[in-house]
Amino acid sequence: MAEKGNFDFIYNPIKEKMQELVSHINYTTYIEKLVPVDIDGRFIVLETPTESFAKYITGTLAEKMREAIIKADVGLIDFRLKVEGSDGYAYNAPSEEFSTPPANLDKRFTFDSFVVGKNNEFVYAAAMSVASDPAGTYNPLFIYGGTGLGKTHLIQAIANKVIQEKPQLKVIYVTCEQFVNEIIDNMFTSRGAEARDKGAKLRQYYRSADVLIIDDIQFIENKKAVQEEFFHTFNELVSKGKQIVISSDHPPKELTALEERLRTRFSGGLLYDILPPNFETKIAILKRKAFEKKCLVPDDVLTFLAQDSGDDVRTLEGRLTKVIFASRLHEEPITVELARSALNEAVSEGKEEITSENVISAVCAYYRIPKSDLTGKSKKKEIVIPRQICCYLMCELLSLPLISIGKELGGRDHTTILYSRDKVEEMCGVNDKIAKDVDDIKNIILKK
Repeated sequence: MAEKGNFDFIYNPIKEKMQELVSHINYTTYIEKLVPVDIDGRFIVLETPTESFAKYITGTLAEKMREAIIKADVGLIDFRLKVEGSDGYAYNAPSEEFSTPPANLDKRFTFDSFVVGKNNEFVYAAAMSVASDPAGTYNPLFIYGGTGLGKTHLIQAIANKVIQEKPQLKVIYVTCEQFVNEIIDNMFTSRGAEARDKGAKLRQYYRSADVLIIDDIQFIENKKAVQEEFFHTFNELVSKGKQIVISSDHPPKELTALEERLRTRFSGGLLYDILPPNFETKIAILKRKAFEKKCLVPDDVLTFLAQDSGDDVRTLEGRLTKVIFASRLHEEPITVELARSALNEAVSEGKEEITSENVISAVCAYYRIPKSDLTGKSKKKEIVIPRQICCYLMCELLSLPLISIGKELGGRDHTTILYSRDKVEEMCGVNDKIAKDVDDIKNIILKK
């Protein structure tokens, strides 16, 4: 257990939210007496002076504490209690190691922020219908298409809409990679009664969902034990009239390493593919992204960026981001000439010279931290911020999928990389020091 006092930086924002959520007497009597002593995964471990304190917090203040942790936005999802002087936990969060649904959702992925074109208008309408009436007409909803076309945006939009408009429903959004890891961890890290208990809790967690959304289902191919578990979860949820939403890079019939019974179940609902955007839709996407970045981009530049940009919407956004970054870096207006120069620089230096190791080394040198800390599990602020900046720069400078970037940074999943990238972009707009750090590190990398 870590030395007391080392975790105030992450607990103080939680305390501030608790002060807003509970009465003054509860705050001064109980919350102020809690001491943060450890970070266990995505849980903060709090020490109480007595068993009676722990019982009161567990019975009366637990829900408010969880709400404060989520609202504090410090990267944690729940808490555990430990009575001073004892070894075990006096309170284990009900969710155990498994995700709290809103914690792994990007709140900006909404239907309003999704650009609709001829390539996706039908799947958009189907997703909207599911969000408005879960388990109504389309169950399961299976969305497939190439990388970077908006599948994750659309299925997270379903989750965000249901959470907002139907808060009584339990929504679980999970990447298939996370689902697979949880099943495998349960199989190989537990034995006997412990394994049965942990397995039962895992099954209960997923089978208690009103809306279960799984991203990139293709990752369960060739994993028979995981397919078996998902098959039974799928059947139980559908039999109870619960909604299932699945995304994949291919339609069910092309997932040949998947058991036939699963392919049949997937094909039994509504199948929709997202096609690459046409030129007009690319322009609309660029306009929307420029608006989100609070930047005015001339139409001729948008046209230039949309040309020869391929089919990947992420690549399209990446081109826009490079141009905006170049404009701010050189303090020049956005023109076609600037855009051409910025993209040529990215092509000539990015593809031939810049590697993930270049970016990681530059960030580590700038902040004077070892690579093992940057790619490790430390939740210390002085490590988390450089790690998030590293994610951001790798997304902007390298032509790598989010999953590959996650592997380079210690095996993190693509939703974590996406969150970090967007978090840094947001911080750059309000925090001059962070913006300067990002500019400085990028200059270091480009000059290598």
